Amino acid sequence: MEVIDLAWWKLGLAALLVLALAATGYLARLGITRNLLIAALRTVIQLALIGLVLEALFASSGFYWIALLALVMLLVAGREVVARQGRRLQGWWAFSIGTGSMFVSSFTVTVLALTVVIGPEPWYAPQYAIPLLGMMLGNTMTGVSLALDRLNESVWRQRAVIENRLMLGQTWQQALEDIRRDAMRSGMMPSINAMAAAGIVSLPGMMTGQILAGSPPAVAVKYQILVMLIITVGTGFGALMAVSWGGRKLFDDRQRLRLDRLVKS
Repeated sequence: MEVIDLAWWKLGLAALLVLALAATGYLARLGITRNLLIAALRTVIQLALIGLVLEALFASSGFYWIALLALVMLLVAGREVVARQGRRLQGWWAFSIGTGSMFVSSFTVTVLALTVVIGPEPWYAPQYAIPLLGMMLGNTMTGVSLALDRLNESVWRQRAVIENRLMLGQTWQQALEDIRRDAMRSGMMPSINAMAAAGIVSLPGMMTGQILAGSPPAVAVKYQILVMLIITVGTGFGALMAVSWGGRKLFDDRQRLRLDRLVKS
């Protein structure tokens, strides 16, 4: 099956549809026109640049260059986690907790999938490692940011309830149990919903891309199943770690609630 290349001017036709949507939003006074245009411009620039970077990586296949790109992706994802929280921990804690939880969950699951399940040679082959890690980090970033945002916002709103539970003798884990459970569910639900709807409501992105590139549908299906399973695992463990670490930092060593550690983003 021949792959149909897309000329840049054809992509410009799709961009015209975005401009039409932006104009409609402006006329309807939705207040999204500027954000929509900036997001579309960032998409084009970022993907064009990463395409050049990936071509260079695929040509060299150097481990240290792949590790450097993975580190950059992780740091950018950590910054996005901080930016997506309405209330966050002050200082470097918000960045450290989000980045640390994504590093442990995403990198562990990705390396396991590469070495045990897929088995390319070498195991860090960029055509496998970078796309898998990118999908893992993207989805884990969403789950971690949702979980931490729900955790911090719920603690702020229910501070009186938490204080009363502490005065009744409960530990910080007991006082925060319901809130932590709800925050973990919030972080995991997007991945669970995506798995439930896959193949019926929508064709997932990786499977669609492989089919468009000429891969047999049976092969594309297997890879998509693998990706969705490891994304759910990575997102779930990432949300669990982020909520556990974030909840602990909301209390001091004497188990007092420290709302002064939360700042408005």
